[in-house]
Amino acid sequence: MALLIVGLVFFLGIHSTRMVAPGFRDSMLARMGENGWKGVYSLVSLAGLVLLIWGYVLARPSAPVLYVTPYGMVHLTATLMVFSFVSMMVGNLKPGRLKPLLKHPMLLSVKIWAFAHLLVNGDLASILLFGSFLAWAVWNRIAVKRRGAPLPEAGPVSNDIVAIVSGLVIWVLFVWKLHEWLIGVPVPLF
Repeated sequence: MALLIVGLVFFLGIHSTRMVAPGFRDSMLARMGENGWKGVYSLVSLAGLVLLIWGYVLARPSAPVLYVTPYGMVHLTATLMVFSFVSMMVGNLKPGRLKPLLKHPMLLSVKIWAFAHLLVNGDLASILLFGSFLAWAVWNRIAVKRRGAPLPEAGPVSNDIVAIVSGLVIWVLFVWKLHEWLIGVPVPLF
């Protein structure tokens, strides 16, 4: 469980510098330049991601189960993940009408992903992983709103169509085999 916690601290910690210490981020940008800061940021993020995945894989089999939800929650989780993937793609692609409407679609995607997985994973390792990401995304959304970050200008609806279709394709791939290949757990829809 310690590796999972260290990974979460590294990964979510580096992704929280702007919320916790905006002056630190600015001073690092001034001292290292944009590429230098991005390099350090990327290395710490990658190290945290590797540690949290490794820690989760090691901790999950022996983690105590704190709750068990009804089997039907699997279907709700799969449905919520459609919205998570679409929101993720809205956040990553050129703005259409949805990007300004959702305000911060990547954070929304993380919140939906984390909440959906908490619905079906009641072991302590999963609660630490998904609960941490959910709390971080909520906190980050509040921080972004307080900071007054500008929203993107609305673009053509065709960009929304591309985001929706690509989100649906990724969801289908995850349900079909990708979740099992990457995570080791098939998505049971039936």
